[in-house]
Amino acid sequence: MPAPNVIIGAGINALVAAADLTARGKSVHIFERGPTPGGAVRTEELTLPGFRHDVAAMNLSMFAGSAFMAKHGAELAKHGVEFVPITRPFAQALEPGDHLGVTTDVEETLSTFHSEADKATWRSLMKAFPQRASVVGGLLGTPMRPSPLLKFFWKSWRVLGTAKSLEIAQFLVTSPRAWLEENFTDPRLQTALSTWGMHLDFAPDIAGGAIFPYLEAMGGQAMGMVIGKGGADTVTRALVSMIESHGGTITCNAEVDEILHKNGVATGVRVNGKEVEASTILAGLAPKHLLRMIGEDSGNTRFNKGLKKFKHAPGTMMIHLALNGPVPWKADALKAFAYVHIGRTMETASFAYAQASAGLLPETPLLVVGQPTAFDTSRTPEGKHVLWVQVRMVPADIEGDAAGEITAKDWKNAKNPMAERALDLIEEQAPGFRETILAQTVVSPLDLEKENPNLVGGDQICGSHHLNQNFLFRPVRGFADGRTPLNGLFMIGASCWPGAGTGAGSGTFVSQMIK
Repeated sequence: MPAPNVIIGAGINALVAAADLTARGKSVHIFERGPTPGGAVRTEELTLPGFRHDVAAMNLSMFAGSAFMAKHGAELAKHGVEFVPITRPFAQALEPGDHLGVTTDVEETLSTFHSEADKATWRSLMKAFPQRASVVGGLLGTPMRPSPLLKFFWKSWRVLGTAKSLEIAQFLVTSPRAWLEENFTDPRLQTALSTWGMHLDFAPDIAGGAIFPYLEAMGGQAMGMVIGKGGADTVTRALVSMIESHGGTITCNAEVDEILHKNGVATGVRVNGKEVEASTILAGLAPKHLLRMIGEDSGNTRFNKGLKKFKHAPGTMMIHLALNGPVPWKADALKAFAYVHIGRTMETASFAYAQASAGLLPETPLLVVGQPTAFDTSRTPEGKHVLWVQVRMVPADIEGDAAGEITAKDWKNAKNPMAERALDLIEEQAPGFRETILAQTVVSPLDLEKENPNLVGGDQICGSHHLNQNFLFRPVRGFADGRTPLNGLFMIGASCWPGAGTGAGSGTFVSQMIK
């Protein structure tokens, strides 16, 4: 009997790869070091009984629109996956009482704009969105291998022509600020869209970041957002059920200590001290952990060096709140949005990013406030709510406090005062907010890494997406298609192309390479 395909880790990419492989009759075994599968796509009672909080990922739009769902969605539905569509995906809380919101109703969106010229530009961008999205989205859905890339570029050029192709190429290397200032006049709108770049480590002035504000803005307007019914773990539970129904197995609390290889071929893994043979190995690991498990003798010095030099984004702090009622936003319309970003200007984001990158606790961190129970009441007892708060960005190693108020330089003692700083920003936008809090759980960047070592330094996107570490260079030039120098060993996960998010692109790409 041939050895199984072994997958290290049970994150979203690993589960998708396993589901696709087992559906094709392949033998698969997953080893997960944690007590439950799911990685960043889990939902747990983190504050009070009956209050279900998404541990990390909340937005499942990428998964719902993924190539995996297009292929296996009908079967996954039989295993219980269920989504909640959202027509008001995101808003920006600006000066207290002022907001700008994007909804699937164009007129409702434009009613929050202050500039007639910007309204006209928005309509023009929406008109061009289908064609441009098919190209940009097509690139994100293309494996970084010569043949698929050549086919993609040839097809795109035939549709667009030279001038439009060059325009899109220029757009892909443009910073958020440059693109926003070129297209819009209202600083409020520029701020609202630039915030999306921070989700993927793109402060306003970093080249290559314009694509994310564009896709989220236009995609949110055109299609809204999707979250999981009952929690993001609806995806995890359905994938596990699908895998097991096809004979795949998942072992949790299983620490992979080493990837075994001989003469340039991966042969198995050592799990909890025991050797397990494998026909192929899919490693859902951050680069530094992959290097640790294969050792320094992969057979390719450049590959080893690339894994060592792989850069992670600044950390994130999470605050999970159980509330007695909805957030009493000063701008009442904010109650109806899935995400509320809190940050008054692009400079707020720029300063926060620069301070965090310098090891300082930001004076005014950018907040991503998720309100899932505004749309999904099944997550809490009747009339109650959960709030999901990302504090972006914060340093993993604290050198000081930009505001000069927090003296602690270790997260054990700094996380609560830093959480209070974040809650102050919400209170400013929603007077009386603190009175609604029933319980809270604060998770520092180091807490995130302790629970999931792939989140190095609390980096929830598992590696910066800056241009030198994206596209053909993610995670290492020459190995952007998931292959490694060891035959039979593949890389999957957010550190691989096409990067972070719930779209599970790398798991899909690699599973299709295994015949």
